[in-house]
Amino acid sequence: MNWLKPSWQAVLAITLCLVALSLGAMSKPEAATLADPTASFDYPYFGIKTPMIGLAVLAGLISMLRISAVAEAAVLFIGAHLVAWMLISGITGFEGMALAPYFLLLAAAWLLAWRCVAVLSGLRPMAKGARMALRLIIPAIFGAWILIIWEAVTRGAGIPFILLPPPSAIGVRIASSLPVLGADIRQTIFKAVIFGYVIGSGAGFLVAIAADRVPFLRRGLLPIGNMVSALPIIGVAPIMVMWFGFDWPSKAAVVIIMTFFPMLVNTVAGLAASGHMERDLMRTYASGYWPTLLKLRLPAAAPFIFNALKINSTLALIGAIVAEFFGTPVVGMGFRISTEVGRMNIDMVWAEIAVAALAGSVFYGVVALVERAVTFWHPSVRGG
Repeated sequence: MNWLKPSWQAVLAITLCLVALSLGAMSKPEAATLADPTASFDYPYFGIKTPMIGLAVLAGLISMLRISAVAEAAVLFIGAHLVAWMLISGITGFEGMALAPYFLLLAAAWLLAWRCVAVLSGLRPMAKGARMALRLIIPAIFGAWILIIWEAVTRGAGIPFILLPPPSAIGVRIASSLPVLGADIRQTIFKAVIFGYVIGSGAGFLVAIAADRVPFLRRGLLPIGNMVSALPIIGVAPIMVMWFGFDWPSKAAVVIIMTFFPMLVNTVAGLAASGHMERDLMRTYASGYWPTLLKLRLPAAAPFIFNALKINSTLALIGAIVAEFFGTPVVGMGFRISTEVGRMNIDMVWAEIAVAALAGSVFYGVVALVERAVTFWHPSVRGG
């Protein structure tokens, strides 16, 4: 048996496929046809149920052979996604009519995808391009399967679209609402978020330098910073609207408050992170405060500063969207979400949420790339 290397995911997937096959009908129309052979044969998966189950079983069996990891991952990837595509395309138009074998086969395909990700995670390619590709492929497969399961369950279980629309319906809504979404992005992100993020993070950094230079500021500001960071944004946002009006400056003010103190606290902690030996060495060179700050302490604090920037990249977007719930022009992501919820246009709400999540991920990713370029010397970057 040296030619076999079974995995529990493949074994369980094959077992689920066999159970699904033994249970018979995958949908209610098929069950009705089996009960009454004179009925119409217009039901999901007519003629493809057995090949679909066979495809999943075959992918699981091939993955248990002693083949290369790349070949195993390719077989699992193709098998899992073909089965998922056949399941979703077959149930479309028959929403809410899936039976237990449908969900068992979906679970089997998910297990095959899980095994695919596990195999890819174990690869250690030497080429830099291959390593970068793996870092993109693995989360892409993971994220795709969140959407696949979401789509398959909402259609198979017949969940009302007004409660939870499937990703395909959200995608159609995004494609048909690009002008509206573009205007909302300009109002929320390019005005409130970016302005507030730059001002809030920059002010937090400068105040942290001042607090490091003047000890009594550090003792007084940090406790206040911890208190202000605990203020509920729902309480702060209406006050900012009263102070700065209904347009984007009031939302930028909320973002400034939310991003100021994470940068302050992280920068102060980072400036204290340099070692005593390094600081003693700078003193032996008769280095003053500012040369030591620029040449030693700021580089040592860079990981802390970028951690604050990454945290603020998400806080800024959340703060601006929530602030738009409390008075805004007839544009903006928060305004659109609150308005469309009242109109029961849940697909538009999810479209805004999806766009916000994508924008936040891109924002975070840009900061992370800059961090890798600036702190290339840090062990966490060299090891990644």
